[in-house]
Amino acid sequence: MITKMKTTVASIFIALICFSSCSSDDDNNSNDVLLEEDEIPTEITSYVSTHFETNSIFRAEKETENNKVNYNIYLETSYELEFNSDFEIIEIDGITQLPDSVIPELILDYVTENYPDNVITDWELETNYQQVELNNGYELEFGLNGDFIRLDLD
Repeated sequence: MITKMKTTVASIFIALICFSSCSSDDDNNSNDVLLEEDEIPTEITSYVSTHFETNSIFRAEKETENNKVNYNIYLETSYELEFNSDFEIIEIDGITQLPDSVIPELILDYVTENYPDNVITDWELETNYQQVELNNGYELEFGLNGDFIRLDLD
């Protein structure tokens, strides 16, 4: 009886070790590399200095997931920027108003006209559309050309 109990406990222990080593925080071939200042691509540093001139980069990561490369850039004043492998901006998250210069003109005009008391705090480029989030929590979707599609209240 004791031998059977020891075998059961040992089996549970081995199973726990296997499960804990198999579960991982690295999502499907994810590999994040912290970049030194001189390793940040020039296109990214130029974008930051052009549109966020009073901000500096305090952290930069190169993320490779499923053979897809993205750059995550964190600015000192609570902005997070994401660039694709071609160094094109694909997402900007903030807690305050984004600079007008980073928002496509048609989208900026639409928000200014229809939500004059609100500001854009987030912008994202998806495959088939763009999305902005306002400081009131509303998410607005626009076509790639900037035409309004819909209000998303999720």
